[in-house]
Amino acid sequence: MKTAIVTGVAGFIGSSLAERLLKNKFKVVGIDNFTKYYPKKIKLNNIKSFRKNENFSLLTKDILNSDLRGVFNKADFLFHLAAQPGVRASWGKDFVNYSKNNIHATQKLLEYAKNTKSLKKIILASSSSVYGIQDGKMNESKTNTEPVSPYGVSKLAVEHLAKAYVKNFNLPIVMLRYFTVYGPRQRPDMAFMKFIMKSLRKKPITVYGNGNQKRSFTYIDDIIDATISSINVSKNGEIINVGGGKINSIKKNIEILSNLLEYEIKIIHEDFPNGDVNRTEADTTKAKKLIGFKPKISIKDGLEFQYEFVKKNKGLYNF
Repeated sequence: MKTAIVTGVAGFIGSSLAERLLKNKFKVVGIDNFTKYYPKKIKLNNIKSFRKNENFSLLTKDILNSDLRGVFNKADFLFHLAAQPGVRASWGKDFVNYSKNNIHATQKLLEYAKNTKSLKKIILASSSSVYGIQDGKMNESKTNTEPVSPYGVSKLAVEHLAKAYVKNFNLPIVMLRYFTVYGPRQRPDMAFMKFIMKSLRKKPITVYGNGNQKRSFTYIDDIIDATISSINVSKNGEIINVGGGKINSIKKNIEILSNLLEYEIKIIHEDFPNGDVNRTEADTTKAKKLIGFKPKISIKDGLEFQYEFVKKNKGLYNF
């Protein structure tokens, strides 16, 4: 039985990945320090379905302040998903958290990795935020990386750090640039989750700008498919976009949610925030070639799955 380390295991993507790995007969060592970015009870609920699985173990540890050498010496795969999230929150005094939890924590894990011979693949989660403001499809080799938020800068720094370890120590690293992930367990500070929570209470939602900004929204199951398939990438240091199929606007997605709720969602418009971008569109040619990636879940179906999840967990989200 193969052993996988999953950092950020109690988060949105981390818990979804761990659950799938366990179903696929992996042994999973989950690491999470339960930062206060959002309530711990939500994170505990994320891992509730598999926490007692005999093949799962949870280490409640801070990567920066823990000795994890023993864990790394027994692992076949590392999925590094732990990070300080949020574009808007990354400005000002809180950037120190992005420096510590994104850059410094990754460097410590890579130091462990270079001193162990057991790891067959290291998957690092990056972000479409590294591209910044672009007009067309974002391509891994043709599009410049010009992040316009401190968060994006921290994720690009992680990529450069990983490249240095590949070049100097030949670490088997693959970097995945996720594009706007949504679905059940999504963080409560993210747009779709806030839209659904507020609309179920018949409260107005906040939309930044005019709502015409577009994204390659990517359903969580498609993200997990791509993440697990990445362990089969042969070349070290590859960077791969993982984004949904057709791009969609915020305005269009609100219409979809209105139909699901059978309620005309009330909207309050606010100024477009610093660090946000009008458009992210993933060129997934490389993902198709290297990992056979093909998004399966439409935005309409994905939003319905997320809506049903929130309805079933009203108490968890303070209804």
